[in-house]
Amino acid sequence: MPANATILLTPDEMAAADKAAAASGLSSSGLMLQAGQAVAASALAHWPGAIRYAVLCGPGNNGGDGYVAARALVDAGATVAVFALGDPAALKGDARQAFGLCPVNVQPIGDYQPQPGDLVIDGLFGAGLSRSVPPVVAEVIDTVSKAGLPVLAIDLPSGVCGRRGQVLGAAFQASRTMTFMARKPSHLLMPGRTLAGDVEVFDIGIPARILTAAAGDIRVNDPAIWQPALPVLGSDTHKFRRGHLVVFSGSASHTGAARLSAAAGLSAGAGLVTVAAPADAMPVQAAALMAVMLRQVDDTGQLAGWMSAGKLSAFVIGPGFGIGEKARRYVEAVAVKPVVVDADAITSFSEAPEVLFGLFTQGPTRLVLTPHEGEFGRLFPDLAGDETLGKVEKAAAAAKRAHAAVVYKGADTVIAAPDGRVLINENAPPWLATAGSGDVLAGIIGALLAQGVPAFEAAAAGVYLHGAAAGRAGIGMTAEDLVRHLAPPTAP
Repeated sequence: MPANATILLTPDEMAAADKAAAASGLSSSGLMLQAGQAVAASALAHWPGAIRYAVLCGPGNNGGDGYVAARALVDAGATVAVFALGDPAALKGDARQAFGLCPVNVQPIGDYQPQPGDLVIDGLFGAGLSRSVPPVVAEVIDTVSKAGLPVLAIDLPSGVCGRRGQVLGAAFQASRTMTFMARKPSHLLMPGRTLAGDVEVFDIGIPARILTAAAGDIRVNDPAIWQPALPVLGSDTHKFRRGHLVVFSGSASHTGAARLSAAAGLSAGAGLVTVAAPADAMPVQAAALMAVMLRQVDDTGQLAGWMSAGKLSAFVIGPGFGIGEKARRYVEAVAVKPVVVDADAITSFSEAPEVLFGLFTQGPTRLVLTPHEGEFGRLFPDLAGDETLGKVEKAAAAAKRAHAAVVYKGADTVIAAPDGRVLINENAPPWLATAGSGDVLAGIIGALLAQGVPAFEAAAAGVYLHGAAAGRAGIGMTAEDLVRHLAPPTAP
């Protein structure tokens, strides 16, 4: 993936890039011409049999792209109908010029009636929408949906918030989306990612230096970002130099989750992995573990003694561990080291999350939190309940508050660092949503922490490797299959 392909531009950042491009001497009308012509080319390439191309144009530059596309389609000999939201004579700048050059009689948006063989080209709002769509647009969206017509969206399906990926009242379900220069966060965030369909990024000629300057802290989770932080294996590498990961086990009836985490940690490159288990779980774990070591730990006193005598590099606590005071005490005991706090351990701090955060405020980031939606709400109820925030903003605020790398799990997993860096993951297949997969993820991240990878990079790499393993395992995989398909990361 090229370096600039990891960039995700918010609507404000894209507007800044457009402004900077114009200031550099590039013709803004020329950029719109290229964008609209690219939309027309995509429509003809993917729907060559369309009987009519119905172009819906909005009151801004997204509509301007639509007018250019309509003109290009007419020039190509296609049958075209254009429908506008508002008075197109009130358009300004490049959009006004594009409307003036459009050879098609423009009708009000409310007059659109689907016809068999229509391709709907959605140039209403794009990524700039921040409020609910007006009723007339909601009606058209509903009409198009009921007619089952394909939709080609310009920049982003209208009705999807360009910043948060959420639906604002109603939104088109696009078959394909044409965007320009860089994807937007909402192309990766749910439900925007599903609504966008296949996303095509077209280069209209804005220099990469301008895009890079306009970009903020949001990126696609890609190996180019975290590979430089990975350890380099040399001829003198031995198991002790690859780190010792400890995974805490639950009681005798809850041992499987820890085994999954431990097996994943070993497969992800930790030199040594030990399951720390209470006395009643020892026989169960001893019968099941092979390359993973086992140690009895019944209380924080035993844990402290082991930590003072052993070279323990990182810890995973939570999978199958149990909820309550014991989990809180164990996290407090190991907080001087890098720790993955997952599952039950997260819930154990739901009544007093500030106690957890307070353990990690000093020194470099060494806490990785891996909450799913429900667990996130338990630790950060105010953020979870704030409907003005999207998933990226919630994760970033949580990471800063907790002084942690936060892995906000889901189909659109977001990884955030306390310093504001945010990655959105896109390589996880849907079949990764299976029992035990979160335990595997915790073990992968723990292994990377044990090898000295910084918390944010370990979290990001762990999420990516997790998705890649699921891709190799295929549909119908179990968590055990996922472990078997893990491949240790390699430095560049």
